[in-house]
Amino acid sequence: MKIPFILLTIICLACQSDPSKIETKPQILETKISTEPKSTIESLIQPNGATIQERFHPPKNYQRAEVAENSFSKYLRTLKLKPVGSKVRYHNGATKSNNDVYEAVVDLEIGTKDLHQCADAVMRLKAEYLWQEKKYNQIHFNFTNGFRVDYNEWMQGKRIKVSGNKTNWVSKISPSNTYKDFWNYLEIIFMYAGTASLEKELISAEIKDAQIGDVLIQGGHPGHAVIIVDKARNSKTGKNIYLLAQSYMPAQEIQILKNPINDQISPWYELAEGDIMTPEWSFESVDLRRFE
Repeated sequence: MKIPFILLTIICLACQSDPSKIETKPQILETKISTEPKSTIESLIQPNGATIQERFHPPKNYQRAEVAENSFSKYLRTLKLKPVGSKVRYHNGATKSNNDVYEAVVDLEIGTKDLHQCADAVMRLKAEYLWQEKKYNQIHFNFTNGFRVDYNEWMQGKRIKVSGNKTNWVSKISPSNTYKDFWNYLEIIFMYAGTASLEKELISAEIKDAQIGDVLIQGGHPGHAVIIVDKARNSKTGKNIYLLAQSYMPAQEIQILKNPINDQISPWYELAEGDIMTPEWSFESVDLRRFE
């Protein structure tokens, strides 16, 4: 049974489980035809690479940015990938055709409910990292009504109760912190949070200072979010390039995006002031946000 007062906000959310949003047509973006020899483009992709770092090499004169061990940046860069040629799977087992949208598929389960969409994937990656690092007190997200949901409370066996327009915690089960408990927590977050709530939680960041783990997000009706999962820098020019990942709707596996306007460096992106075009959404540089 759905929760009445939160349902009113969920109806308006993008990248959530509302079936009406599945009908939203993605923006059609023009793809730049490259004159670069195909062999040069393919040299950036190492088919046997098992992780993002191993699969995607930076272009000539670019070196990956240094990141700290056990950091969120390191976690994202070393996400495991499915074999080359794998197709993105939806929550119901169906496959998403590539259509020049993605270059690789992240090897993470997404559950069987239509919940793991765009903002959900961003929150999931952040939460997965913190859970693995046992930083449980840092795992928290807000529902669209502003109610903060801390994983520490969930670990103690508390669950969320809604009465009218009031939301509060109640003790339900014995304390537990299995991965199943953690995933159940995430699915509640996926259900009642989205681009609108996540955008409010994140802080603005300058595109010239974009870092791994930053998020391009437009909260709204509809909205979308993609996350930066790697970064490299040109030693001669000082220019930075980035790898982007997303989920989408209906709920689907996380994918590493192709660059639709510059296939000479795809899947790497140059992020600059102004419009930022991804295969299924157009962002602006002012849409960059960061976890506190």
